[in-house]
Amino acid sequence: MNADPATSSPPWDVMIVGGALSGAATACLLLRRNPKLRILILERSGHFKRRVGESTVEISSYFLGRVLDLTEHLQEKHLVKQGLRFWFKNEHTTTLDQCSETGPGYNVRLPGYQVDRSVLDEEVLARAVAAGAVLKRPVNVRILVLAAGGLQTVTWENTDGQSGVEQARWLVDASGVAALLARKNNWHTPNAEHPIAAVWSRWSGVKNWDSRELAEKFPAWAARTKAIRFTATNHLVGRGWWAWFIPLKGGDVSIGVVFDQRLVDLPEGDRLGPRLQAMLMEHPAARELLAGASWHPGDVHFRRNLAYRSTTFAGDGFVLVGDAAGFIDPFYSPGLDWISYTTSAASALIDGSLLGKPKAPRIARHNQFFSTSYDRWFRAIYKDKYFYMGDHELMTLSFRLDLGLYYFGVVSQPFKHGPGALETPSFSGPSTRLPASLIAFYNRRLAAIAHSRWRRGTWGRNNTGRHFGFRSYELTGALPWRLLAAVAAYLALELREGWRTWLPSAHPVSSDLPNHAQSFASTSPVDAHS
Repeated sequence: MNADPATSSPPWDVMIVGGALSGAATACLLLRRNPKLRILILERSGHFKRRVGESTVEISSYFLGRVLDLTEHLQEKHLVKQGLRFWFKNEHTTTLDQCSETGPGYNVRLPGYQVDRSVLDEEVLARAVAAGAVLKRPVNVRILVLAAGGLQTVTWENTDGQSGVEQARWLVDASGVAALLARKNNWHTPNAEHPIAAVWSRWSGVKNWDSRELAEKFPAWAARTKAIRFTATNHLVGRGWWAWFIPLKGGDVSIGVVFDQRLVDLPEGDRLGPRLQAMLMEHPAARELLAGASWHPGDVHFRRNLAYRSTTFAGDGFVLVGDAAGFIDPFYSPGLDWISYTTSAASALIDGSLLGKPKAPRIARHNQFFSTSYDRWFRAIYKDKYFYMGDHELMTLSFRLDLGLYYFGVVSQPFKHGPGALETPSFSGPSTRLPASLIAFYNRRLAAIAHSRWRRGTWGRNNTGRHFGFRSYELTGALPWRLLAAVAAYLALELREGWRTWLPSAHPVSSDLPNHAQSFASTSPVDAHS
């Protein structure tokens, strides 16, 4: 390493730390607004390694397809997604066809994709470079120095020991879970109310949900839906945990388990691969689908305490995007939605500031909106959801409400107002306080009912032999009526059973949690490998 690195070039307009999707997308959006901008991207990898398979949902599909113009790439290099499916089990389920199922009866209406992130990231980064961004890779960022209203400074080092110093008017932190700025400045805050962990890998030899083999083995099960199951995101669920099955182009399947550490933990063992397999094999669907399958050695990953956020999202000369700004939970695949919002808002903030628009009020608005959005999303959708997600009746009802309201209040916005709608994150404005509170209310109530069921021994009683095949949601006049039907089902549940939990003492988190529960909330994130 050079002992005294010198400034490598004149100051850039924008410097982006991290060249994966969030960083490369920010560069693309900025160069679309102003092709003359001088943008530097610093990426630590020589090439992106294969990452956990990831699903898009309706907002991120809109962003990738209609905003970043990736529809052709998504169709050719990735798989078209056929919605979400949930598979439930209890002590009476022994085979796949006995598992209660919730999922679409026909293929979905709006586009979604099962993406291989390394392929997607390389594509978007290549487009950013083609649009005019300068790329340095592989380089490691060593020092970040912020200067409010001045030049932001980054010191880097490459694998050959060469080093340099770059300066820019704006710095974008797209460093992912490394969250360089947030950790350096003590903005990084673990979400102790949501102590989830995950273990995941890629597998080969996983059975196709739509295979002739399974159709002949379970003919009634195969015939009860007209939709494709294989390219859906299939969720196997239990009390306190869920697993994803995400197929990837080429035949591999990304499989992972996410669990609430207050309720369950991985089985004991010395190696992650067998521990992941042992946890999956608790579910009859996994025992069927993974018979003869194997995980890829060296590609098993484990991380505790996934949920975190930055207390600061932007300042005078810097902005955080993607996972560098925060992460809640992989359930419902919100990560790419978060990228859609943070990159859209960041490009608007930077472009406006470079054009001379007042920075202070726009930065304050950015911080307020993303802080509010994160908090409302967490409290509305995720807080204590793991207490009931493994109960077929409760989770199916929640899914109907969650998805219907997501379409009604979130998905509808860019289709009505265009890409500019993505510059304001969902659940951030004053008008969203009431809907966010209503969603949080029924989520808390379902968690309380689940806790009551667990104590009474009735939790998961409908997890065997039930099938809820619904019509995929659409942005039509039928949507409000479908929402009303779900609300009516919820009210019926309250009258039939919810009254047991109306007393103030009823609470989903109680003293019967495992003894290890509280210790997990204070531990630091760990990313372990097999």
